[in-house]
Formats: sequence, structure tokens, C-alpha cells
Amino acid sequence: MEKQIGKLIESVSTFFTGGDQIPWCDRDIIAGCEREVAEAEKGSSQELVSECIMRLSWSLVHSRNPEDVQRGIAMLEASLSGTKSPLQMRELLYLLAIGYYRSADYARSRELVEKCLEMAPDWRQALTLKKAIEDRITKDGIIGIGIAATAVGLLAGGLAAALSRKK
Repeated sequence: MEKQIGKLIESVSTFFTGGDQIPWCDRDIIAGCEREVAEAEKGSSQELVSECIMRLSWSLVHSRNPEDVQRGIAMLEASLSGTKSPLQMRELLYLLAIGYYRSADYARSRELVEKCLEMAPDWRQALTLKKAIEDRITKDGIIGIGIAATAVGLLAGGLAAALSRKK
């Protein structure tokens, strides 16, 4: 019985906290990636600079800080035009989808992850992200319905109270 109650509490907690499987990145990792980019820009090959920027972009879109996520999205969008490799394009689109997911732009995130899945239909990371997006959209819809139902209930209660006072 305790095990079942524990599972129920865990599922309710996961519902409200949005327990997805997408990793987070700490500020110290982002700072390390920024230093790496700065060092690479001091005379390294363009390929190394691009790799460092890709790691920095990854860390930014996985950040808990919304400003970092927006910065990562901007960097990734700027990188899209210069991408020739289909594999690199897929990676950029996936990271952009992560960024938009973290920014709560679920429609844009779903659109980008669908493009990734067109390129690689069995890509596990993209499939996991797609499920997280769909779960979040469903959750937000349920919460929205709950808020609307509460507002209607409060309005009806207020009207009923006002009418009972008039009598």
C-alpha cells in the first residue's frame, strides 16, 4: 500500500514539476565553454572554433537561466546558414528544439524536432524530446482547463452570492 501511495505522490510531483529527461547545465560549465571559445578564437583553426561554439551553444540551451537559453538559440540560428553537413544540421536543429522547449515555445520546438526525425526517424534523443514536448503541451492544456473551470466556479459562486443577497 505504501509503495502505491509513493508512486502516486511521485507521479503527481512529476506532473507539476515537468520531470523530463533533458539534462541541465550549470553556470560553471557555461563559463568553461566561454573560455574555450575565447581561447580557440586566438588563432586556432575555424573547425576548432566551430566545435567550441557548438559546445557553448549546447551548454547555453541546457541552462536554467532564460537569458542563457535565448543566447544559445541566437547562436544556433546564426550557425544554421553556414551549415553544409546534414549531420551538423540535424544537431543544430535538435539543439534549437531544446532551446525552444526550455523557452516554453512548444510549437516551434515540436516543429524542429519533427525536422530532425525526418532526417533520422529512429534518433532516440529526438524521440525523447518529442515525447517531453507532447507531455508538456498536454499538461499545460490540463492546467489551463483547471484554471478556466476554477474561474467559472468562482464566477458562478459570486453570482449566486450576489443573487442571494438581493432576495
